[in-house]
Amino acid sequence: MAARETFAFQSEGKQLLDLMVHSVYSNREIFLRELVSNASDALDKLRVASLTNEALRSSFSDPHIRIAVDKDARILRVSDNGIGMNREDLVTYLGTIAKSGTKEFLQYMAERKEALTPELIGQFGVGFYSSFMVADLVEVLTRKAGEETAWLWRSSGDGTYTIEEGYRDTCGTTVTLHLKPVASEGDDDEGRRPWERTSGEDVADEWTIRRIVRKYSDFVAYPIRMEVRHFDKDGKEVGTKDEVLNSMKAIWSRPEAEVTEEEYREFYTHVSKDWAEPLTHIVYSAEGATTFRALLYLPSKAPMDLFLREGDRGIQLYVKRVFIMQDCKELIPEYLRFLRGVVDAEDLPLNISREILQQDRRIAVIRKSLTRKVLDELKRLRDGKRETYVAFWREFGKVLKEGIFADERNRETLLSLALFRTTTREWITLDDYLEGMKPEQKAVYFLSGGTLETLRNSPHLEAFRDRGYEVLLLDDPVDDFWTGVVESYRDKPLTSVAKGAADLDAPKEQEKNLEEKEREEAFEPLLKALAERLKDEVSSVRLSRRLTTSPACLVGETHSMTPQMEQLLRQMGQEVPKLKRILEVNPSHPVLERLQRRFAEGGSLGDVPELLYGQALLAEGGTLSDPARFARLVAELLARDLEEARREA
Repeated sequence: MAARETFAFQSEGKQLLDLMVHSVYSNREIFLRELVSNASDALDKLRVASLTNEALRSSFSDPHIRIAVDKDARILRVSDNGIGMNREDLVTYLGTIAKSGTKEFLQYMAERKEALTPELIGQFGVGFYSSFMVADLVEVLTRKAGEETAWLWRSSGDGTYTIEEGYRDTCGTTVTLHLKPVASEGDDDEGRRPWERTSGEDVADEWTIRRIVRKYSDFVAYPIRMEVRHFDKDGKEVGTKDEVLNSMKAIWSRPEAEVTEEEYREFYTHVSKDWAEPLTHIVYSAEGATTFRALLYLPSKAPMDLFLREGDRGIQLYVKRVFIMQDCKELIPEYLRFLRGVVDAEDLPLNISREILQQDRRIAVIRKSLTRKVLDELKRLRDGKRETYVAFWREFGKVLKEGIFADERNRETLLSLALFRTTTREWITLDDYLEGMKPEQKAVYFLSGGTLETLRNSPHLEAFRDRGYEVLLLDDPVDDFWTGVVESYRDKPLTSVAKGAADLDAPKEQEKNLEEKEREEAFEPLLKALAERLKDEVSSVRLSRRLTTSPACLVGETHSMTPQMEQLLRQMGQEVPKLKRILEVNPSHPVLERLQRRFAEGGSLGDVPELLYGQALLAEGGTLSDPARFARLVAELLARDLEEARREA
């Protein structure tokens, strides 16, 4: 038998190992995930090799992973009967930390005096070394498939390791961890966030191992076995029994036809912790340069944290069935954050701790593919199950409309998916709106801001109703954002009925021109006087073409900010100049007719300008700057009217 040989890690190895163990991993329990993942990879390699090498076929029998623990001796073993390693493999894979340039990396760190972060480390094959977070001695006994000699690798993480011949009767690998005392496991918890601390939990405890396997490795394709203690109904230990700790039921990897609806519902509850049934599920697989499978769900109810920036998006990331991340924000756009489910990638690049994704092209490809698939499924739901889609839109429409503003690539698709309530119909699409347009109508009209009831009763709608023009009623705060970037839909301009001059191209328009010009000339002195009295509140006063029954309304310039947007920006702490809009008055209303006669005869305007402005502001759901004064003016007006009525009587 060959003598034991001692090797040194490269000169920077111990320094990097110390940094890694104490700084990189945010949770020590992932050491078991890494060892199980390595064992699963070894079994995969033997399976593939046995397909082309007949001599290895007998070796690939009952593939499994075994965990054994001796709590009293503080020894934990993870074994597999996979491909195994020989002496050269041990030197190559376990004796050289970060083959891609440890020295250059440490020099980079020293020059910039930066903290060690996973993003800086990049892709290093060092998952195995996470074992030193919980162990002060690690042994690897391994035998490569097709070879007779076994080898024993041993290191305490002090900068050296030894290799000597060992004995193992089958191919595979056993990693033995000599665990640190429980009292020392939380020594470096200071500075960690509370939920990342590991003090008080013993990784040699059977239930701790069960929990870690269930969390990270439940869907590994091979059984993970362990001898576990059994107890009778009185709690007395009656012996041990071999159990499989993982379910291996990765239903996203099975053909859809082989999975029942009940299984899909059960899995939804498992990944979402939502006991309500989902609206539907989406199964998707992609192969090629980027290979992945996904199982996504549309929930039936919006979660409480849907509009919280720090809320979960609900997509769990797996790589080759191994759990990597609970809330993977990189894989879906923010406006699809209501999705729940899993994405399992074959070759997604991860950093040293497998905890933060590298930003590369493959992530962008997965994100783009998932987005397209989800939007396609929403189209099918909209066209095939409208009632179900309306239920979905009521819960998540506000979120999906964020994408109209944020995602220019998919803007047209998102617009086609949006549902709207209008002055005449409930929950229609923009295509439905176009089909119902009047022949002479040239634009898609909308009104935004305030509650739905306020919008329905808005004076801005009067002339549009008279002409039979349908108007979209947009009562979500996000509507002011997306309507600011969308100019048209299918070549039809989107026009706010609360902005501009309301050019409705009414019939017989030319015949009315002369009459309107004469009326405008007659009202011009009054309009100037009103504008002067209200100069601190409005930019100008003009006659309205949109009012038929109300005396006045406030409108904005064609491209001006809405009052709702102004208020939202102020709430966000933005400095916004005061918004002055145009006061439009209805020359056919009795109030304006009498005011015009009174003013032409040299009478005073009194408090009427302030009352007109306040009434227009309240009619659109706005807030008065001095409600008490407005109430007093109304009361005085009522008193004068009642006194005049008494005198006439």
